[in-house]
Amino acid sequence: LAGAFCIPLYVPYVLTGRWIFGRSLCKLWLVVDYLLCTSSVFNIVLISYDRFLSVTRAVAYRAQQGNTRQAVLKMVLVWVLAFLLYGPAIISWEYISGQSIIPTGECYAEFFYNWYFLMTASTLEFFTPFISVMFFNLSIYLNIQKRTKMRLDVFHEVHNQSFTEEMERSPEAKLSLKCCKWEQKESAETLDLSETKAQGAASTSNLDAKDLLATSSESSRKPKCCNKKSCKNSASTLCSEKQMKIVSQSTTQRFRLSRDKKVAKSLAIIVGIFGICWAPYTLLMIIRAGCHGQCISEFWYETSFWLLWINSAVNPVLYPLCHSSFRRAFVKLLCPKKLKVQSHDALQN
Repeated sequence: LAGAFCIPLYVPYVLTGRWIFGRSLCKLWLVVDYLLCTSSVFNIVLISYDRFLSVTRAVAYRAQQGNTRQAVLKMVLVWVLAFLLYGPAIISWEYISGQSIIPTGECYAEFFYNWYFLMTASTLEFFTPFISVMFFNLSIYLNIQKRTKMRLDVFHEVHNQSFTEEMERSPEAKLSLKCCKWEQKESAETLDLSETKAQGAASTSNLDAKDLLATSSESSRKPKCCNKKSCKNSASTLCSEKQMKIVSQSTTQRFRLSRDKKVAKSLAIIVGIFGICWAPYTLLMIIRAGCHGQCISEFWYETSFWLLWINSAVNPVLYPLCHSSFRRAFVKLLCPKKLKVQSHDALQN
C-alpha cells in the first residue's frame, strides 16, 4: 500500500518541492501514510505478543489456535487504533484550531510543529511498542534458557542412571526378576523331590511304574513362568525399550528447543530492524518540532522519513524468511494455485 499509493505521490513532491494534487488529496495521503506506518508498528507488537503466548503459555495458546474470529478481531483492532492515533487529528485539526498553518503548495500535518502532541503520539507509536516488543522478546529468550537448562538436567540425569537402577525402578523388570527367581526355586524343589522318590522306589520297590509315571507327570505340570533364556530376553527387551524411549524424548526436546530458539531469533531480527528504521525518524521529529525545523537539516529528516517506508518494504520479506508459517501464508495469498498443486502431489504420494 505504501509503495502503490504513498510513494508515487511523494516522489513528485520531493523532486519539485511543491504539492500539486490539492488539499483534499493531501489530507488523504497524510491519513493513509500515517495509518500504514502506525499499523505496521502495532502489527509487530501483536505478532510479538502472539509469539510470547505460544512459548510461555503453550497449552492455552494451542487451545485457542483455531479461533479465527479472535485473530481477525485483533487484526481489525490494530488498524482501528492506528487510525485513531493520527487520523482524527489530521482531518479535524484546522477546524478545531480555527485556521490552517500550512502554506499553499505544501503538504504536511497541522500538528507538524506541535511538540506536545508529537511527544504524546510518539510515545504511543514508538516508545511504548518498542519497549513492549523488547519485553516480549526478552521473556521468550529467558523462558527458552530456563527450559533448556531444565531439559538438559533431566536428560543428563536419565543418562547417568545405570541399567540396574532402571531395572529396579521398572515394575516390569521387578516382575521378570521375581518370575525367574521363582522358576529357579521351583526347579530345584522338583529336582530334589524326583531324586527322593526315585531312591525310595529303588529301595522298597513298593511303587510301581504307573505311580512313578504319575509322579513325574505331576511335577512336569508345575506352572512355569519363564526360563533363564526368556529372563535374559525380557531384561534385554526392557533395556532396549528404555533406551528407545530416552532417545525419543531427547529428540523431541531438541526439536522443541530448536523451534523456540528460531522464534526468539526471528523476533530479535524484527525488533532490531524496527528500531533501526523507526528510532531516527521519531527522535528527529521530536527535536524538529521543538526547534521549529531550525536545528535539523532537511537532508537528515528526509533520510529518516524514507527509512519508515523501507521498514514497510522489508517487513513482508522479513517475516517469511524468519518463520515457516508466514511463508505458507504468503504462498497461500499470492500463489493459491501453487499451493493446490503441492497439496495434490502430497496426497498422491
